[in-house]
Amino acid sequence: MKKTFAIAGMLIFALGNAQAQKLTGAGATFPQPIYEKWFAEYSAAHPGVEINYQAIGSGGGVRQMTAGLVDFGASDMPVTDEQLAASKTKLTHIPTVMGAVVPSFNVPGVTDIKFSPDVLADIYLGKINNWSDGRIAKDNPNEKLPNLKIIVVHRSDGSGTTYIFTDYLSKVSSDWANGPGRGASPSWPVGVGGKGNPGVAGLVRQLPGAIGYVELLYALQNHISYGDVKNAAGNWEKASIDGVTAAAASIKQMPSDYRVSITNAPGATAYPISSFTYLLVPLKFPDPAKGKVIKDMLSWIINSGEGEAAGLSYAPLPKSVADKVLKTVYSLQ
Repeated sequence: MKKTFAIAGMLIFALGNAQAQKLTGAGATFPQPIYEKWFAEYSAAHPGVEINYQAIGSGGGVRQMTAGLVDFGASDMPVTDEQLAASKTKLTHIPTVMGAVVPSFNVPGVTDIKFSPDVLADIYLGKINNWSDGRIAKDNPNEKLPNLKIIVVHRSDGSGTTYIFTDYLSKVSSDWANGPGRGASPSWPVGVGGKGNPGVAGLVRQLPGAIGYVELLYALQNHISYGDVKNAAGNWEKASIDGVTAAAASIKQMPSDYRVSITNAPGATAYPISSFTYLLVPLKFPDPAKGKVIKDMLSWIINSGEGEAAGLSYAPLPKSVADKVLKTVYSLQ
């Protein structure tokens, strides 16, 4: 009898150790708050699983994942065909949540500013450089805008948040599209750089006259004002979960690889600077034991984690997308 219990104990110990894994991930700061929550909760529910996630920016996450230096990557921007072809392992995109990028600002005495698309683009092009500019005043007739220099703040690192923002600017401004263009690290005409969403939020909070772009939660956490943006339907929209969800509703057919843009989406209530964010994982895991844990973690995120997204100002995946993503997760090897 003692021998039987000893064998059973050894089997339980072995099974427990089979699930004990240390996972490393790196990438986007845009979803960092929800990822930190998810990874902590998953680890707590699965003793022996440790998840170390470094929020180094989408560009860094893509580089580390395609070089095979981490177990999973994270990016707010779709990986390009060239990057996928150069990757050490074949990768797939796993959408996790959707979020909003907001124009945050620090203008003393002003808490609400409306931004037309062309005005926002021209501020970042350096064509509008004072808060008292007539074009800003025209959209904000009830605000007392000061004679104060605009300090443009942008990301200093390769950034998916930057990709989302410049993807939007490229759609609404031909000058932007034909100038700096869409990308994670464009050549900025003006401004100062901050590292990560926290760095941009910190600079905006510190510098009177500053404007920056950050994921919605960073503006809320740092108590920074952020403006309404005129959407493609001509309506002023302040970032919200409903507005991001409305932007996602513009997708008629989700691509099989999930690489899709929802900036400047049509729809009366769509928030125009919205995006999916992704985890990047191998189609076939080099380490099957780690792969088993990552697959389980991904399925937990879709089945359970999505319910926590709204509490951190992210929009959960639409059910049709979540169902499709689960099938992709189950197909991973």
